[in-house]
Amino acid sequence: MISESIIETLELNKMRKIQRLPQILRPFFEKVEFKNRAVMILGSRGVGKTTFMLSKIKDKKIFYLSADNPLTSTSNLYEIGNTVFMAGYEGIAIDEVHYAKDWSINLKSLYDDFSDKIIIATDSNSMILRSGIGDLSRRFSKIQIPLMSFREYIALKEGILLPKIDPFDPNEFNMKKIMESTNVLANFRNFLKEGLRPIFLEWDYKEQIENIIEKTIHSDIPFFVPQISDIHFRLMNAVIGFLAISKVPTLNIDKMCTEWGIGKIKLYQLLNVMEETGLIKIVRYAKDTKTFSKGAKIFFADPSIYSVLNGDMGTRRESYIVEAFSDNGKSVFACKDERNGDFIINELTVEVGGRSKKVKKADYVIRDDIDLPYKNVIPLWLIGFM
Repeated sequence: MISESIIETLELNKMRKIQRLPQILRPFFEKVEFKNRAVMILGSRGVGKTTFMLSKIKDKKIFYLSADNPLTSTSNLYEIGNTVFMAGYEGIAIDEVHYAKDWSINLKSLYDDFSDKIIIATDSNSMILRSGIGDLSRRFSKIQIPLMSFREYIALKEGILLPKIDPFDPNEFNMKKIMESTNVLANFRNFLKEGLRPIFLEWDYKEQIENIIEKTIHSDIPFFVPQISDIHFRLMNAVIGFLAISKVPTLNIDKMCTEWGIGKIKLYQLLNVMEETGLIKIVRYAKDTKTFSKGAKIFFADPSIYSVLNGDMGTRRESYIVEAFSDNGKSVFACKDERNGDFIINELTVEVGGRSKKVKKADYVIRDDIDLPYKNVIPLWLIGFM
């Protein structure tokens, strides 16, 4: 049973966090509402899950705790929920829920036993609902918080919310408004270095991203990979290092298994969880339905990691295309024949490159370091205004 003094301490922690909420929130947060009394908020580390959750509960009598707080380690989530509900709270909000012992069973029991109470949880791993024992996916609605768009970055950086634009059919009036309001090319370069997570407003972005990579590998992934060992941690770090510098973003599975002395299934399992935790993104061919696949290309899920690790900038461009369109709900596949283009996005063939990149046989070419669209040429920065 959780004591009254611990409840008071955690309530004060919540109040302090709410007082530190930023004045300007991500525009994405404003359009998302809770449609259910039970909600699971998902998204990679640093995208603002806690900020989003606290902004939604700040004026409500909802008890907040982080599951990795040692103050709550002697009580399970059901006991905590039962205590705070009996004390008059209308709900409970739990950060990084997978750190709590038997979290899924306890959440299911709270949901079933307290039908009038609000239950909110966050986690950085999209596997969390599938790995839970209590079939939470049927009970909890899911909110996925993506990385930030370029449009959001400008909103937080300069305090101006500019209009959305369809990059394949840009509105001239909105284009003019954007170009007159901000230095898009300079801001876009900074965005790819520091702006895909709102943590750039806090302190050194490079150091924070390095911490996120380390914590994801050593703290998050072990929850979802059975029998993980030191060699697996070192292998995942090697994958990160290789992808950073590689101009051809793929892995030689046979060679890697031989060099590291592990089986293919284990390597594919590690790659799958690295993708689910938001470290990498595997891009497949359209008809690749294999359970275990390295895909056609493997990118960092966050393009700014290339900047942080002094990686290949050409690969960073492609990574950004994959991230931006995927987060916008578009299907993204690799082209089978690269003479036609790099990607197939919602059945459109797209080529990606620098300012002089040729169209090849693609429907569109997306070029970096150009300011305006013309014909079938799209500036890379414009993708961030979808």
